[in-house]
Amino acid sequence: MEEDYYSINSIIADTHKLTCTFNLDVKGLGFLEGGSEPDIKQHAKAELPFWLAHTLSANEFTSFPIPPPYSHRVRSALNASAHSVRLSSLVGTNGWWYAWGRRIAHILDDAQRKELLGTLLKAFSQRLPLLQDLAAHYGSSSASNINSGDMGSGGVTIAGEAFKEGMDAEERELFALGQGAGRKLKTWYDTPRR
Repeated sequence: MEEDYYSINSIIADTHKLTCTFNLDVKGLGFLEGGSEPDIKQHAKAELPFWLAHTLSANEFTSFPIPPPYSHRVRSALNASAHSVRLSSLVGTNGWWYAWGRRIAHILDDAQRKELLGTLLKAFSQRLPLLQDLAAHYGSSSASNINSGDMGSGGVTIAGEAFKEGMDAEERELFALGQGAGRKLKTWYDTPRR
């Protein structure tokens, strides 16, 4: 995902909500909590869009825990079997799990940033080989040859199909590129030579 002012994907990522805790009293912003109080009291919690949470956290008005899509539970699942985690369902619309994680990492302290970025890199590097294999398979196979049962002659495993459905948006972009490259390679290979 681009981190560009005019990027629709960037705008969508900035609307994800974070549960923030206010570090001090804030006058006149009680409506952010959804209550009838005119002010926000210290230690009050509110769900804020990322763009606002980022600004308030950078100025130390708020703090927030690591969001659930990057929690210890998700990291444990990724360590156990990175291919089986459905990244597309962890962050909502379009599943920009890697991109949102990078955005969050920029406002964390050094230790948390290092841990989160390490998790993103490890997950990507463990998932990439299967992504490449599936993209090459789909790119070089015709739709009629694809079998969603056990691996057979030119087929895809059920686990491969589940992985494909659970891909993050960036993984889907790479999959499409790999699939296109696989088609071009098949066309080149099938073209008679003189």
